[in-house]
Amino acid sequence: MILIILHLGVSLVWMMCDVETRAQVASWLAASPDTVWRQGKVWTLVTGPLLEVRFVTLCLTIFMLWTFLPALERFWGTRRFLRFAAITAIAGTLASTAMGLVTGRDVWVGGLDTVVFSGLIAYGVLYARQPVQFFGVLPITGRQLMYGITAFLVLFIVLQQAWEDGAGFAAAIGMTLLLMNKSWSPELWWGRWRRRRARKHLDVLQGGRTKPRTDRDEPPRWVN
Repeated sequence: MILIILHLGVSLVWMMCDVETRAQVASWLAASPDTVWRQGKVWTLVTGPLLEVRFVTLCLTIFMLWTFLPALERFWGTRRFLRFAAITAIAGTLASTAMGLVTGRDVWVGGLDTVVFSGLIAYGVLYARQPVQFFGVLPITGRQLMYGITAFLVLFIVLQQAWEDGAGFAAAIGMTLLLMNKSWSPELWWGRWRRRRARKHLDVLQGGRTKPRTDRDEPPRWVN
């Protein structure tokens, strides 16, 4: 619901503005190779995914966020799910704008498409055998859904020659697989680093006294 409200609110406000206001808002919120790499507006890596300029794509994104991605939130928890969404969105936007520099096309990079498709890949990994009624008609499993989505993305990118979108999807999906890996996950590295850091502040207390006790000593006030 947090992602839906933010995405829907920012996109609808932009769509209801006039042409001049849209251009001004897009220059500060939308991500593109020019705004990110030449103008230095790095905050658009965060605001860009919240802005969708196509109404049909906005409706499809909201539908996918409402139907499939809540399963990931229940499995991971809201905090981890939002962290996953932020990482995949920023990684996808960063890769898309970088590819725009290579192709020489200053295209807008926006929307939560990378989060949705990355979430579907994660769904296929976590719920590989879970039956899914795709759009309420096609009975498939989570793994088949993942393979179908991947094939659709590849076909769409090749036919449309949307190399900027392809780079964004590849980066987001690669980050998804990295986050879900049990050996190379950044979360595991972070946890291990915190445990090693905590051990430096710990010590082992030896029991007993270093010298024999005498009657002049104060009575013990502490219990080990």
